[in-house]
Amino acid sequence: MLTIHRVRGVGAHEGAIALGHAVVVDGARFAAVGPYEDLLAAYGERARVREWDDGILTPGRYEPNAVALLESTYWPDPREADALGTEPLTGAALAALDMPDTRWGASARRGIQRLLATGTTALRGPFTHPAVRTAVTRSGLRDRPVGPPEPGADADFAVLAPDGTCMATAIGGRLVYRRR
Repeated sequence: MLTIHRVRGVGAHEGAIALGHAVVVDGARFAAVGPYEDLLAAYGERARVREWDDGILTPGRYEPNAVALLESTYWPDPREADALGTEPLTGAALAALDMPDTRWGASARRGIQRLLATGTTALRGPFTHPAVRTAVTRSGLRDRPVGPPEPGADADFAVLAPDGTCMATAIGGRLVYRRR
């Protein structure tokens, strides 16, 4: 399916922003990058348009500390807020918890959701805990940074609001996070 992502601008090479540009995503790859009006004329009849208001579409974020964030940190379940709070637990607080594989997997999934909410599309491993490794693999997160949006490249990107917060994250052209 073709999707045109209309944004205020597209992050280009070396931090430059091409204002008024948009991208076309075809499946898991970028099909075109250029002025929105040109892309709409070329693809509009067969593409869905996603509007991201004042967003800037950029390459996804690369998280080099993912092992520490997912294998040395417990991300509490909201149902545990009364007992554990809502902030991630490390060190002695983590050591005091009973951590079977199922709990590690659930924690990793919650941690991954927080990373996606920051525009992360790539992580640095390796992940040694089987439940964490499974959660990362199923998430679709890459193990390498991605380059700028260009035709033929993997459609891994983030859309950032003017204040720098993440509006949406896509991996392989599929939205995996969208701010409500």
